[in-house]
Amino acid sequence: MSGILEGKRVLITGVLMESSIAFHTAKLAQEQGAEIILTAFPRPTLTERIAKKLPKPTKVIELDVTNDEHLGRLADIVGEALGGLDGVVHSIGFAPQDALGGNFLNTPFESVATAMHVSAYSLKSLTTACLPLMQNGGSVVGLTFDAQYAWPQYDWMGPAKAALEATSRYMARDLGKQNIRCNLVSAGPIGSMAAKSIPGFAELASVWDNRSPLEWDLKDPEPAGRGVVALLSDWFPKTTGEIVHVDGGLHAIGA
Repeated sequence: MSGILEGKRVLITGVLMESSIAFHTAKLAQEQGAEIILTAFPRPTLTERIAKKLPKPTKVIELDVTNDEHLGRLADIVGEALGGLDGVVHSIGFAPQDALGGNFLNTPFESVATAMHVSAYSLKSLTTACLPLMQNGGSVVGLTFDAQYAWPQYDWMGPAKAALEATSRYMARDLGKQNIRCNLVSAGPIGSMAAKSIPGFAELASVWDNRSPLEWDLKDPEPAGRGVVALLSDWFPKTTGEIVHVDGGLHAIGA
């Protein structure tokens, strides 16, 4: 029996650790029949080491999503490796330290601008860089952290994720005519590289101990990876502009 991504070609960003959602997305995508390519920044060698733990060898290319030169050459590099693309996974987020950890009212605009550029605008810039390779349509899937709420310690990453969610909706609007879907997975907290950069992350994550209807495991990124792979597949052919919550159901519980 073939996998749900059989014959698909997928670009995946953000594979930094074996514990990351992006790594498990890449692993599951390969297991489900996809041919993948990974991007990395600022340390491609780190991603190359992690990629060796995937079921099949895969190419890793350097990509800074804030660098127009990198974005401009992306289609040529990926096209040479895969011939085209059927899916793009955006797993990119960054905020300077002074934009996190309870410093919301004192964060300078320069740091806010960096967080917005890397974490939200890059969904648009990455996707448009890949458009020449998506002539037959496809699926773009990003990762968010529920921006309906103000979370402890999360500070300017909250507005950045809100911007990411709005960007995804507008992209769904504008890319639908090309049969390209754009959706997000809103995952619960995972003990990833991104999490380790958030001061007071344990306080944020502890919310799941009390409110999540389903037991949530900080050490298990696979459920979120499964959500991403499902949205990359043809099993959601008319779903776009959506946010699928893979968070144990916490988003549905008020207190």
